[in-house]
Amino acid sequence: MVAKLRSYRLPATILAFTAIGAAALFLGRPAIAQAAGVEGETEFVLNTFAFLIWGALVMWMCAGFTMLESGSVRTKNASMICLKNIGLYSIAGLAYFVIGYNLMYVDVVGDFIGSFNLLYESSEAERALIDGSGDAAAVVENGHATMSDWFFQMVFVATAASIVSGALAERVKMWPFFLFTLILTSVIYPIVGAWTWGGGWLADLGFQDFAGSTIVHGVGGWAALAGILVVGPRLGKFRADGSVKPTPPSNILVVTLGVFILWFGWFGFNGGSQLALSSAFDAVSMSHVLVNTNLAAAAGVMSALAISRFVLRRIDLFAGLNGAIAGLVSITAGPTMTDHWWAIVIGAIGGLICTLGIRLLEKLKLDDVVGAVPAHLFAGIWGTLAVCIAAGGDFGAQIAGVAAIGAFVFTAAWLVWKGLALTVSVRVSFEAEQLGQDTAELGIEAYPEFVLMPEEFPEMPAPPPPPPEPEEAPAEA
Repeated sequence: MVAKLRSYRLPATILAFTAIGAAALFLGRPAIAQAAGVEGETEFVLNTFAFLIWGALVMWMCAGFTMLESGSVRTKNASMICLKNIGLYSIAGLAYFVIGYNLMYVDVVGDFIGSFNLLYESSEAERALIDGSGDAAAVVENGHATMSDWFFQMVFVATAASIVSGALAERVKMWPFFLFTLILTSVIYPIVGAWTWGGGWLADLGFQDFAGSTIVHGVGGWAALAGILVVGPRLGKFRADGSVKPTPPSNILVVTLGVFILWFGWFGFNGGSQLALSSAFDAVSMSHVLVNTNLAAAAGVMSALAISRFVLRRIDLFAGLNGAIAGLVSITAGPTMTDHWWAIVIGAIGGLICTLGIRLLEKLKLDDVVGAVPAHLFAGIWGTLAVCIAAGGDFGAQIAGVAAIGAFVFTAAWLVWKGLALTVSVRVSFEAEQLGQDTAELGIEAYPEFVLMPEEFPEMPAPPPPPPEPEEAPAEA
């Protein structure tokens, strides 16, 4: 019996001493309780994979913008929307490779702007590794593959350009829009990026914008607002008596699909902005980011739907869809908070701001086809300031960043739009807008089975008749 009791006590005694020893070790050296993270080539592989996979998700957001915009416009302009979106993504990739990334990140001078060198290339160590003349040790010191970082940053600039496309749909010529996109993605956006993520003067001031509520969405929103002011509203959108002509989405199913694609891609947008995946800290932080992103979007939907009856006099599905985007934009500046309920509050307020902003633009007679300015600019400003609530932001630095970026981007974008308007003209003709850009400019219809019925607009004033020709004097006999 005694031997049997000893057989039970021995494991218990060993377990007790083990627990006491472990507790003493953790109390004496608490750092051992934390995961130290991986090192060397494993860290390099994980970080590179994170850049690439999250970047691919952000690229997929271009499909979301295409669906949202093509379903929001009238069927006669849907094909042009598709062309503009694949065109702007291509322009953004080329411009950011040729000059944009260097202006944003390479040798930022005076805390203002980077290098004017053309093209961005892999490092010498990476080239040697590919050629077989180098080794991995020289490569892994960077922490990630050079071009994986370029790819992840590139898809962000394409997102900013997509915002402009939707706001100015149905009345902007294709080639002037592409020219504006080239300037936005090669110069305007990179300068803002140099001030902030590139380590420039706003970064030194303490400005925080985790994934781009202002740096990406605010830039796109200011550029879109400048274009709206220069180009003007669609024909007949605002009647002579001041009322607004309703132009409901032509395909709400496609719009809804686009919003879900954007929501999905946003997990890469915000999650990938952790910029690493090689430690327990990175994994936990990324998990918080994704949860907060989802909570904010859901809260934006519900708050927008709740207020739409009072603001728009109906339960408005389109307002709810834009509320999701506004919630996503609002949380993008500071999604790392550990008190997750704050994400619900921030997203809900973003949805309210967006719905009220849609109504405000109608009052001001500013024609934003997809509600891009309220969803991306207004909610982006709110989200950038909301960083001060639960993500440790400094209010003075956040205000300075919003004001400086807004002033620069709006002024630069307005000058570009105005210059294009005075030189090559940015607006389609009266006939093309009436018939639709698909048929007038592309010679194609997105829905060929439909019978295209041109809309009736107030007739443009007829040109004055030419002066009568002088009568010839009779010939002399």
